[in-house]
Amino acid sequence: MAALRHLAAGPTYHHHGVATATASLRLHRLPLPSRPLRSRSFTRVYALSSNDIRVGTNVEVDGAPWKVLEFLHVKPGKGAAFVRTKMRNYVTGNTVEKTFRAGSTLQEPSLSKETKQFTYKDGAQFMFMDLIIDFELPIIVRLTVTDTDPGASDSAQGGTKPATLETGAVVTVPSFVNVGDDILVDSRTGQYMNRA
Repeated sequence: MAALRHLAAGPTYHHHGVATATASLRLHRLPLPSRPLRSRSFTRVYALSSNDIRVGTNVEVDGAPWKVLEFLHVKPGKGAAFVRTKMRNYVTGNTVEKTFRAGSTLQEPSLSKETKQFTYKDGAQFMFMDLIIDFELPIIVRLTVTDTDPGASDSAQGGTKPATLETGAVVTVPSFVNVGDDILVDSRTGQYMNRA
């Protein structure tokens, strides 16, 4: 294998969220998932020839996804041509050398690349967060007042006082609002709207 052509293998990826980099790869089996795939997903699933193998090519061998790290097309003077490869398993991280007959058919696994952010380490596992978070808050939320001065008011402010809500947020409320009252708050501005 010393004569093999070697190019940079790129970042290391692992399978199903256990990773040491800021990205993970997921193996999808046919049929494809019913959820829509993101635009950064690579969903091609087809057979390729061993003659198409290059550094960085993804192949499926014995049901596992592998990345080609090194390859060499060999055409001996006697006998059939073959492709000698060095590959890394995406799931286990093991690296092996494998030889394929020239022209043999290989499966290309369906892999999707997703950007993740490292959040914390739990024992031997690394936890990552999906960077695409899509949610909408309701415009008006109902919250309970947990702390406010019952008699305080600021006459210069039109009879208002600060009040702490169950979320820990502090909003300015009218002087008649008491501890335990439910109020409506505009989630966009954080302002008091009305008593619930």
